[in-house]
Amino acid sequence: MSVDVRLPKKRKKIESLVGLEPKHIVSPGDVITEDTGYMRGHGTYVDGDKLIASVAGVVERVNKLICVRPFKTRYNGEVGDVVVGRITEVGQKRWKVETFSRLDSVLLLSSVNLPGGELRRRSAEDELMMRHFLAEGDLISAEVQSVYSDGSLSLHTRSLKYGKLREGTLVQVPPSLVKRCKTHFLNLPCGATVILGNNGYVWICPLNTEEAMLTDEQTDRLTIVNEPPKQILDSDRETIARLRNCIVTLTDNGVMLFNTSLQYAYDASMKHSVKDLLKPEIQEEIADTVRQRLMQEM
Repeated sequence: MSVDVRLPKKRKKIESLVGLEPKHIVSPGDVITEDTGYMRGHGTYVDGDKLIASVAGVVERVNKLICVRPFKTRYNGEVGDVVVGRITEVGQKRWKVETFSRLDSVLLLSSVNLPGGELRRRSAEDELMMRHFLAEGDLISAEVQSVYSDGSLSLHTRSLKYGKLREGTLVQVPPSLVKRCKTHFLNLPCGATVILGNNGYVWICPLNTEEAMLTDEQTDRLTIVNEPPKQILDSDRETIARLRNCIVTLTDNGVMLFNTSLQYAYDASMKHSVKDLLKPEIQEEIADTVRQRLMQEM
């Protein structure tokens, strides 16, 4: 039996980050400002003439508006967000979906495509077949259609890119580390597809080039019933595992997740084995490399 023993070493400073303005980090109860000319935003409250933080996070200023972006928080959905969730309950004409928000999200039967892509009213027969479409424990990708008054989300999967997820792995990260981009469906050159959910759930699966070429009328991932699982090649498994460890590395070091940072982290990890990517010193090395390459582009 072999034991991997590593000695501690002093952290090195990143030259490209030296001299940058430090972020204004506050704890609950810290005074942000005593200037009465500012407006109160999320994560703050007013006590007399003082604006005080109610959560621990980073102070953000937009003109005269001050808010605090918390380090750790539940997902607050917005219309148009891409989310990855897990079915928790099959109800009457709706599914309940866990999306790391305060309340379970809702996916209505009328908000999904039926087999064959036909558009018609949902009948009682469709309602009886709901568990054949999606059952408890299934993972799906969806889009936020609306936000109810109590804060819960209404989802829809009326597009080819949304639907039931198969043959992959799920990674949970803080929602604040997922950068809002034009697209959250990333087909990386390494041969994998990554879905960066705004709710902090990241899905990694092998790249399917044939499915990407089909139209909405030809296929729908949500409504394929009892499809047998596909066999995943060992090379795809290694790619998925490497990407998963890269995402964990970036998350542990506070690096934002988007297509460029993922690609830089994957490139920097190629000189190490998949197992070694879990070592703290290698994670720090990869994170430093990603930060330096991102700084060079600014």
